[in-house]
Amino acid sequence: MKWRKLGYAAALAAGFCTMHGPAAQAEKIVWRTAAPVPEGNFLYEAFMRIFAENVDKLTGGEVKIEVYGAGVLVPPLRIHEAVQDGTIDAGHSSGSYLVNLDPANAVLGSHPGGMAAEAMLHWLYKGGGKELWTQFRRETMGLHPLIAGIGTTEIFAQSNRAIRTCEDLKGLKHRTAGSWATILNETFGGTGIVVPAGEIFTMLERKGIDSLEWATPGANIVEGFHRIARYIIVPGIHAKSFPWEVVVKAEVWDALPAHRKAQLEAAAELTTFQSYLKFGAADIEAMKAFKSGKNEIIELDPACVRKIEEAGREWMRKQGEAKAAGGNTWAQRIFASYDTFHQAWRQNSHYRALDRD
Repeated sequence: MKWRKLGYAAALAAGFCTMHGPAAQAEKIVWRTAAPVPEGNFLYEAFMRIFAENVDKLTGGEVKIEVYGAGVLVPPLRIHEAVQDGTIDAGHSSGSYLVNLDPANAVLGSHPGGMAAEAMLHWLYKGGGKELWTQFRRETMGLHPLIAGIGTTEIFAQSNRAIRTCEDLKGLKHRTAGSWATILNETFGGTGIVVPAGEIFTMLERKGIDSLEWATPGANIVEGFHRIARYIIVPGIHAKSFPWEVVVKAEVWDALPAHRKAQLEAAAELTTFQSYLKFGAADIEAMKAFKSGKNEIIELDPACVRKIEEAGREWMRKQGEAKAAGGNTWAQRIFASYDTFHQAWRQNSHYRALDRD
């Protein structure tokens, strides 16, 4: 069997073969896929590696996802652009890195006061979120997205400065990404600094930043941030969950036969639920380790949690209005759907018994 790298022309050829007989079945597909995190990173293992394995299994080895760590093929914060210009076949990344391009991406990545993973999953798969996400990517970027992974609630900060109230955020040099970086600066007087995953540890160690947020307890403990940051601040109200996506050019996706699209969609959905379980299990073990270690775990003042949540929703409303005034209604449309579902979830989920002390 012949193996090939799938670009636009090759995708059209694949579609042609599909229409003209079984030849297409004999030709395999390889997508060179870039990740924004280093190989071996927890997110690499929980998202990219699982997705590649699922695609291999569900397509019977007919589609291969070759995943490359941060910086190997393209800069880690330019994944979507590299797919658009054809430098790579596919990319696996987060909408949080595209907030400056369109604020709608904050909802599709993570934003302060947003939904936790359980509610987010229901919005995506039962509340119309996935359909809006797909339409948005295709119409604004010419890309087709596959939701392939979701993380649980992040640690709010691992810091060398105690953070107990919102007053403590003033003057804080904090590594973050997405809308929280802007909100931290504009509303709380801190400085949000966006750097790739591979640079965070060194930056904190050399005191280039006071604190950081990266991911969940299970992901962060692997990075060793607790060894160089005295305080662990929870809850992660800035990012209660964070879905990731695989993107390919829309024309590449459209040229695939229907059965192949179904296999890839199934692989992506399976990855999302498997990653949710992987994060959740690792988080519990990590918090047990943190509690028995030398770090001081601080719970943010509830009043500060509410302020951050309100600031996140207000930022989304204002951004949506500003974009709509210029003719781009995507942020308003996506946030309206998201927020309506979120409020319904909050108002009608009180019957649930929470498994916590």
